[in-house]
Amino acid sequence: MSVHAGDAQAGDQAYMRLALEQAERARAQGEVPVGAVLVRAGKVLAVGHNQPVQSCDPSAHAEILVLRAAARQRNSYRIDGGTLYVTLEPCAMCCGALLHARLDRVVFAAADPKTGAAGSVLNLFDYPQLNHRTQVQGGVLAAEASQLLRDFFAERRTAHKSVHQPLRDDALRTPEACFADLPDYGFAPNYCSDVPALDGLRMHYVDVGPSAAQPCVVCLHGDADWSYTYRHLIARWQRAGLRVLAPDLIGFGRSDKPKRAALHTLDWHRQALHAWIERLDLQRVLLVGQGWGAEIACGLPALAAQRYVGMLLLNGAPDAGPHLRAADPASGRAGALQKTRESLAAMLQHAFPELQPRELAAYLAPFPDAGHCAALGAWSAQAIEASTGPQALGAEQSAAQVPLVQGAGKTVLLAGARAPQGLRARMQSWAQQTRLGAELHLVADAGMWLSEQAASRVDQVLMGLV
Repeated sequence: MSVHAGDAQAGDQAYMRLALEQAERARAQGEVPVGAVLVRAGKVLAVGHNQPVQSCDPSAHAEILVLRAAARQRNSYRIDGGTLYVTLEPCAMCCGALLHARLDRVVFAAADPKTGAAGSVLNLFDYPQLNHRTQVQGGVLAAEASQLLRDFFAERRTAHKSVHQPLRDDALRTPEACFADLPDYGFAPNYCSDVPALDGLRMHYVDVGPSAAQPCVVCLHGDADWSYTYRHLIARWQRAGLRVLAPDLIGFGRSDKPKRAALHTLDWHRQALHAWIERLDLQRVLLVGQGWGAEIACGLPALAAQRYVGMLLLNGAPDAGPHLRAADPASGRAGALQKTRESLAAMLQHAFPELQPRELAAYLAPFPDAGHCAALGAWSAQAIEASTGPQALGAEQSAAQVPLVQGAGKTVLLAGARAPQGLRARMQSWAQQTRLGAELHLVADAGMWLSEQAASRVDQVLMGLV
């Protein structure tokens, strides 16, 4: 790739903008937003961004990573004639590596008054005892780079305050140690607790990808899992350049867990999610809901239709909840209400036998004992009550649910071919009755956990909506 510019200044700015794009990628991954680009003879040899946190490598600065990539490409550790563009003044480690590589120029954006070794704290490039001279220029697009850094650290301070949100007396919080080393779940945690609807409870969510990307995808889990169930899809959609958010509903995952089961109604969770979406000011939202998460998703567009552009419902729809427990081997009223860690493990193994032991342990991580399982029992009770009580709806009444999804944009439903027949029938009836053009597709060889069993198909359908 080459950048053609009319003069040296325009060329420097063009390459620095490429470095800023890399810095944005670092920010999206929870790393300090520093990006670098290495250019030689008008050709970009390598691009990179900070990765020390996710790689567990203290040397994985943006400058080091692009030097390594360019050296491999040239089959030489010398990159004479090269110019490095980096969004933050290099530290002493990086300056030493740049000198060893024999670069001609180093161009940086923002100065670093604490650790900068190209003029701020010291200038390693200006030592007469060294046998190589590298030109240094600072201040190219400094304002943009400095603002990116300020925004990142402001977000970190806000997140730090949220992490240390006091715990309500009537709630529990799963210890962080329970979430250590979960397979394929290395996402940085984010927390929200400053909206009235949460009433002092702390809600966790995953948030990856460019903050300005639209549409953004919001993934809602069901009543027997948490955001972990979307881990593979989150990674896919992040690589596709989408912003992806996956909250843990109150009572689940890393979020606070009230001890009172009565709090856990679908309407309460829907109002809490609405307040969270308003707090983050999410625009052009594509909702993905699985199981009970699909039923919650259907009610959100009615609260702020202008924010939503579509929905993808996985094994769920309005009034489909009573059928979601049909996959539970603990059948019957008493069995289904026994939502302990052990019964959850049995249900997961029955519904998704392909789960590996470490993955099963990850699903169970938020629920170390019975005290943390109030939400599980509450939602199970609602499913039984809804399917046996006088308020249970017939299929012909599904049209009454239309106001729930007005303004949601295009709606697609996916049902696993091995999901309970009653669930599939209810989803089919609802799709026909809504008169909103909702489409239902069966996914062969899949059961209740489409996020796990049919990730490629879910990805394909969502990218079609995008």
